[in-house]
Amino acid sequence: MTNRPNIVLVMVDQLAARWLEQAWQGVVDLPNLRALAEGGVRFPNAFTPNPVCAPARATVATGLTSQGHGVTECGYDLDPALPTFMRTLQRGGWRTGAFGKLHLRTQIGGVRPDYRPYGFDVTHITEDPRAGEWLDWVREHHPEHYRAALSTVWMTMIPELRAYGPQRRDLVAEIEAARREFPASTGEAYTLPFPAEISQTSWITERACDFIRGTEAGRPLFAHVSYVQPHNPFAPPAGYLRHVRAENIPVPLPAEWRSGGPAYFDREQYRQASYDVDDWKSHRLHYFADLAHLDEQLGRLVDCLRETGRLAGTYVIFTSDHGELLHDHGLVGKWERHYDTCIRVPLIVSGPGLSPAVRSELVELTDLAPTILDLAGLEPDPLARPHLGNPHVPRQLPALPGSSLLPLCQGLDLDWRTAVYVQSNNNHWEASPRSWSRTIRTARHRYTRYFGGGGEQLFDLEADPDEQHDLAADPAAEPIRRRLHDELLELVVLDGYPNSPRGLYGIGTW
Repeated sequence: MTNRPNIVLVMVDQLAARWLEQAWQGVVDLPNLRALAEGGVRFPNAFTPNPVCAPARATVATGLTSQGHGVTECGYDLDPALPTFMRTLQRGGWRTGAFGKLHLRTQIGGVRPDYRPYGFDVTHITEDPRAGEWLDWVREHHPEHYRAALSTVWMTMIPELRAYGPQRRDLVAEIEAARREFPASTGEAYTLPFPAEISQTSWITERACDFIRGTEAGRPLFAHVSYVQPHNPFAPPAGYLRHVRAENIPVPLPAEWRSGGPAYFDREQYRQASYDVDDWKSHRLHYFADLAHLDEQLGRLVDCLRETGRLAGTYVIFTSDHGELLHDHGLVGKWERHYDTCIRVPLIVSGPGLSPAVRSELVELTDLAPTILDLAGLEPDPLARPHLGNPHVPRQLPALPGSSLLPLCQGLDLDWRTAVYVQSNNNHWEASPRSWSRTIRTARHRYTRYFGGGGEQLFDLEADPDEQHDLAADPAAEPIRRRLHDELLELVVLDGYPNSPRGLYGIGTW
C-alpha cells in the first residue's frame, strides 16, 4: 500500500450485536451507524473470544488469545513488553492516540493509568470509575456540574480515591455526599444529572477530534476512540430517551434454564430470573438511549474527519469488546453465560477500496490486529528470534492466531474458519472453576461446557435461534454433542498456538 491511511478504531463497551440489530428494526434510529454499515462491510457473525473487558481488549491490542497475552480475566495488567499493533503503527510513522476506556490495566489499581508504553503518543483516559481526567476537567471547566458528576463515580473501592490528587482529598467522602444530593445516580439505569456536552462520552469525542485536528497534514494517524457506554449503569443524557420507541423494545427471551438447565444454574444467584427482580423495561430504555447518544458521537467523529480533509483516506472500524445479556434468558451482564447477547458483537469496517457487503463468515476480535496492520501495509512483529542451531524448528512461526479481514472486505472468498472459540474464567464474585466455561460456536450450533460440575449446553441455532431448547441431554443430538465436544477440546488446547511471546527468547532452544 503506497499511501499510508488513517485508521480510527471506535469501540463501545458491552454492546451486543443483537441490540444493534434490534435498534435498526425500529427501536431507535441510528443514522450514523447505519450509514457506516451500508457504506462498509458488516460482519454479523463476529465474536469476542473472552466476554469481559480486559481480556477482550488485550486481544484487540495484541492480536493474541487470552492464553497468549496472559490476561485471562479482569484483574491482570497487560504486559507492555508484548507486541501491540499500536506500537507497530507508531514505529511505521503513524501518530497514535487513545481516548476513553482502554482497560489494559486493572481499573481498581488507579484512575490515571499510563498507556503510552503500549504504543500511544497521546492519551486522554477516562474509564468505568469516571474519576480521573474527565472528572478533573468537569471540576475545572464546569464547576457548577461538578457535584452532579461526582455522584456518578461508582467504583469507590479504588484505594487512590481515599487520597485523591495533589491535595490528597478524601474523594470517597465527597462522592457519598454528592450521592445524597443526587440519589438517582446510584441506580442501575438513570439519566445523567448534567448536560450531554458535559458527559464522559462527549468528552471522549472532543479529545479525539482535537487529536485529529492537531495531527499535521500528510502524517497518518491512528485513533482508538473507546467509549464506556453502554456499559452499566445505563446512564444516557436525559434528552436521548425521546429517541427511543419504547413500544418497540422487545421483551426478554425466557429463562429456559429454569426447567432442566445445566447444573451451573443450581446456585443462589440464579434463584430468580433477572426480569422478575429488576425493571427490565427501564434498563432497556436507557440502554437504547445510550446508543442514540453514541450514534451522534460517531457522527461528530466522521464530521471531524471530513472537515480536516482526512475522511477519504481513513478506515473506520466499529466494534465492541463483548455483549450485554440485558435480561435475555433472565440474565444481566456477560461473563461465562455464553448466550448470543453475551458473545456476539457488532463489527463494521469502512474505508477506501472496500466492497460494501454483509459477510457471513465467523470472525473474532483476534482478527482486528492483523486487519489493521494489513490496512497499514505493515507486518506483525515476529513471534521469536531466529532459531539458534536447531534445524527442526522453523525460523518463523505464525505471529498471530487471527487472520486479516481485508481480503473479505475487498470482496474475496477465502477458505475461512468453521468455528470460533470463547472462554471465560473467574467472574467478579467467584474464583472457582464453577465460574469457568468454554464454548465452540459454529454457523449452526453453540456448545458450552461449564466446569466444576456445571454441566453443558447445546443449541441448534438454525432451528432454535433464541436458544430456548437445550439439546445436551437429548439422545437424538448425541452425535453432534460428541463431535462438538471433541472439536472444543482441540480448540482449548490450540488456544496456546502460536506459542505465547511472554518471556520468549526463541522456539526450540535450550
